[in-house]
Amino acid sequence: MKILYFDDFKLGLLKGDTVVDVSAAVRDIPHTGPHDLISGLIARFADYRKKLEDAAASGKGVPVASVKIRPPLPKPGNIDCMAVNYMEDGTRSEPAPINAFHKAPTAIIGPEDTMVLPDVPASIFEGEAEIAVVIGKRADNVSAANAMSHIFGYVNFIDGSARGLPPAGNTFFQMKSRATFAPIGPYIVTADEIPNPHKLQVKLWVNGTVKQNFNTDDMAHKIPRCIEWMSSIHAMEPGDILATGTNHRGLSSFMDGDVVELETEGLGKLRFHVKDALKRTWARTTRSEHADQKLEGVHTPQLTGKYAPAR
Repeated sequence: MKILYFDDFKLGLLKGDTVVDVSAAVRDIPHTGPHDLISGLIARFADYRKKLEDAAASGKGVPVASVKIRPPLPKPGNIDCMAVNYMEDGTRSEPAPINAFHKAPTAIIGPEDTMVLPDVPASIFEGEAEIAVVIGKRADNVSAANAMSHIFGYVNFIDGSARGLPPAGNTFFQMKSRATFAPIGPYIVTADEIPNPHKLQVKLWVNGTVKQNFNTDDMAHKIPRCIEWMSSIHAMEPGDILATGTNHRGLSSFMDGDVVELETEGLGKLRFHVKDALKRTWARTTRSEHADQKLEGVHTPQLTGKYAPAR
């Protein structure tokens, strides 16, 4: 099942290339807005699945191309993001120690929305292609053996970054939690449609050029271990997001006017825009290309605009 919000946050199910409004089937779920309607539905999904299927079967769909798709999780309670969680195509000799960071829920945007690059002295702006787990039932100190039963579904996720902000060592929160730095969508795919989340191809394009292209089988700490570890730190609730990390080798700069597309097998395609009022520029090389050319630093330096180094 593919669940989404569209237009004025009507709840819909995808049926082929159409979307069916199923809002009436869930109107009795207590909620104050779309953010807790979807989390309430996820928590009660066993009771509502048949109602949703019936509503989708009997309802008249409208073309997806004719509607405005919204983020399927408009304001999750938690966005937990795994850090350095890929083997980077064999360039890492061993997994990095398991680690993560928290991203502000207000960073969420949806398809065709705009990531806005703020006026801060970042060394580069990037966005990481990831698959994210959507938690289906409360996960508090769960074991890896039981972790997969706590998953409701999966969604495309971009982890936006403003890297290199001063002071040194004060990094993750101010780098990751900027407004608009968490594009997701276009829909949540329920777990039964993704038999093996560790065997999915992930692709990211910038202006039509493939930049990231990797498989989730390269994940260092697999999803059960990530849930086990994260739930030992804080309880995860229905509708929370756990982003599983990225293969960094294809990362490259995001700049004003960019059109970015992320597609994961089975999860659809997320498309969004980038805006930078300062019109800063960087080279388009990926991290792996930068390394292959034996250039200094991890990524390409800023070329023009405010905060560019003096030449």
